Amino acid sequence: MAGSPPGRRESAAWTDGANCDGAITISANAWSDAGHAVNHLYDLLYMMGRDDITVGVGGDGGISDDGRIYPNVGGYFAIIQQEMSTVGGCRYRQTIPQGRNGRLDVNTNYGIRRAFLPQGDRRYFPLQQPTTQQMMIDTISAAPTTVLLMGTHTNFALFLMSNPHLKKNVEHVYIMGGGVRSHNPTGCCSKSSISCVPQQCEDHGNMFTAYNKDPYAEFNIFGDPFGAYQVFHSGIPITLVPLDATNTIPITENFFKEFEKKQNTYEAMYCFQSLKIARDTWFNQFNTSYFMWDSFMTGVALSIMRNGERRNGENDFAEMEVMNITVVTSNEPYGVHDGSNPFFDGHVRPKFNLLEGGVHSGHVLTGLDDPFCVMKGSIKGKCQDGYTKEVQGLDSVAALVAVKAKPNRNAKSPLDREFFNNFLEVLNHPAHSGRFNLTNQFPHYKEVMYKPDFRNLIRGIPVIFDMDMSPGDFIALLCILKANIEVIDLKGILVSGNGWSNPATIDVIYDILHMMGRDDIPVGLGSITALGAPELGCEYVKVIPHGSGGGLDTDTLFGLARMLPRAPRRYTAENSMKYGAPRDTAHPELRQPLAFDVWQQVTAELGPTDKITILTNGPLTNIANIILSDTKAKSIIKKIYIVGTHLVDGEGEGNLFTVPSNKFAEFNFFLDPKAAKTVVESRLDITVIPLRAQRQVSSFGKVLRSLSAAEKTPELSFVYRLLLLMQKLQKKHQSYNHIDMFLGELLGSMFLVQQSHLNYSITEKVISVGSGHVSMDGQTILDETNGKLVKVLDRLDSDAYYTELAKLLATKKQSALVGSFDEQKRVWSKASNKKGRDDPRFVK
Repeated sequence: MAGSPPGRRESAAWTDGANCDGAITISANAWSDAGHAVNHLYDLLYMMGRDDITVGVGGDGGISDDGRIYPNVGGYFAIIQQEMSTVGGCRYRQTIPQGRNGRLDVNTNYGIRRAFLPQGDRRYFPLQQPTTQQMMIDTISAAPTTVLLMGTHTNFALFLMSNPHLKKNVEHVYIMGGGVRSHNPTGCCSKSSISCVPQQCEDHGNMFTAYNKDPYAEFNIFGDPFGAYQVFHSGIPITLVPLDATNTIPITENFFKEFEKKQNTYEAMYCFQSLKIARDTWFNQFNTSYFMWDSFMTGVALSIMRNGERRNGENDFAEMEVMNITVVTSNEPYGVHDGSNPFFDGHVRPKFNLLEGGVHSGHVLTGLDDPFCVMKGSIKGKCQDGYTKEVQGLDSVAALVAVKAKPNRNAKSPLDREFFNNFLEVLNHPAHSGRFNLTNQFPHYKEVMYKPDFRNLIRGIPVIFDMDMSPGDFIALLCILKANIEVIDLKGILVSGNGWSNPATIDVIYDILHMMGRDDIPVGLGSITALGAPELGCEYVKVIPHGSGGGLDTDTLFGLARMLPRAPRRYTAENSMKYGAPRDTAHPELRQPLAFDVWQQVTAELGPTDKITILTNGPLTNIANIILSDTKAKSIIKKIYIVGTHLVDGEGEGNLFTVPSNKFAEFNFFLDPKAAKTVVESRLDITVIPLRAQRQVSSFGKVLRSLSAAEKTPELSFVYRLLLLMQKLQKKHQSYNHIDMFLGELLGSMFLVQQSHLNYSITEKVISVGSGHVSMDGQTILDETNGKLVKVLDRLDSDAYYTELAKLLATKKQSALVGSFDEQKRVWSKASNKKGRDDPRFVK
């Protein structure tokens, strides 16, 4: 890197998305989710011409109860929570909002990522993606290394704990995070205000979701306090850029205007657009330094390295001071076991041989409802988990700390910080700048909206499809889109954000609709949490694995989502004051509709005698909310087909393989048992398609044989490739043992479209849904006394099913207009390639 001493080979491992000369790892337990983050990084690196940089993400290793760290721990949880799988809770991560202004917006970069960044050949792919730990071992063992930590410290802490012999190769660690003597400038009241109640004002930390429990912590350090402690106390020289300094670089109006005028490179454009949408959607329009924090820390680090070994890490941008600090990992009194601390509670010998009665042995914040952390008579909490505290004595570490941003040496400049000058200069420097964005990647790039012309056709039954974006759901969507429009008329799609995929995966739906020429179908984003569950938390969704066979694969469609053509529609944070935004953004007309918006739009367009048929393929949260919110809903809904539940009637166990105490539930009902109960008790005409029926059509071998014998269409070829990959993964690695259950999710769409060919049998049963305890949540029992009558699909001709599925996907009618991203690239690269663009069936 620049600034390395002469003759020394130096590499850098950066985390959470910074560009570098060596390698990058992703913090999977912070603001972004691994599958979305890794592809975001690949796009950034491709734009910058740096496909040589390795990216490490995930891993399926674990930590045993006795403290043994197995290879390739994925870093999906703080160390205190990590067990032997990628299933677990969100003790610290629950402070990060899951939807808008949280993980949804970070995963999509407010929608700017898909609108701006080019797409290269690199992508996440199951079992071939370099893992975080292996990447760090390879990088750090190869050469003296400088590490920049821009997220939680879990990955690097695990590396240090597992590879103490390689610590000598780490020359310096630069840390973005913490707050030592900081004073939060937000949530303060003016002197003239009488009724105002101060909120985060003057807090050391910045956790706007949890200051009433822990006002001392900053998000990055709080994400894994014990992990941060291991890094701080590793003996490696540390430079810390905390809130103390970054609170002194707020995004001022002058800086914003100067930045708006200086966008001479693609990276400058991307950063400005990101800043603008963040400014427009956050309520603190200019009083925030979050956006600049990563850049400021990087600038400080590079300036120190350029200046070599000058006294006190002198640099161009920040005033520095050596402080004695530590990271608080538990709260006093120490040594009192109250069930909050997995390192000590239930262990004869503390995990990792920690000291009984030591600094790690106190109360550990359990969540946002932890009564221990409540301070009587105050809105502020008393817990200090994650606090980078200034201390003296044996537990202190001398660290070089940035305490304040330096003022601009040019008093006449509109920019008040020296760093701002450098930031704009570096971003706009032509050397090593980005090569192109998406629109300039191809000489004939053009966004086309495909909308079918059905004016002369009699439309079939109006259908709404509710899905949680599991792999089977996407194939089910293709089946519905292939149905004759005179039989099935798909009016809208509702998306559950509390199922198998992160809400940001909604972009894959848009891509499939574009592929099939159906950019006219509205897609509504539904609830992020289960009915009645806290907005911050993971009460039910925590049972879904984060790593292989779980969120990492479902968010990326096992790595194949990037094969799909890029849709002109995408999730965006664009919004307006009409819908609760603090101000109108640049393009409020692009606002992402909510599920209830789509419901209202579809029902408003119905004819006077029309009624809606609903097919649900995920948790029933959206449908329950509609029933509870719209008094007319029951009169408008004709039928509901529910893919889900398992009847406890001697037919074996459910599929909830991650909850040993609940042997008879099925995932869709478990993920929101209150919603399932609400829908079942609605007295609507309901047909459930339970596990017993799904398991009759869950053979990879049979479905693949049927598809391989059929005529090929782009959609059939995509489904075949996806299912073939899933079959290979299931045979290869135990993390994929369960994935044949996704095959059963196709049955609902096939039953809706092709039921007359399936030779099925239906019985009526009186059922009730359990709720209230994890051991019974989502269980469905036969209950003649208190249950409700539903229809149950019992059996069907599985051979006919596989034949009809292949026949449906193979038909040329309503086939894909743009078969893949590769086909789309060919169209965008040629001046007069009209394939798909002038199809007479479609208007643009």
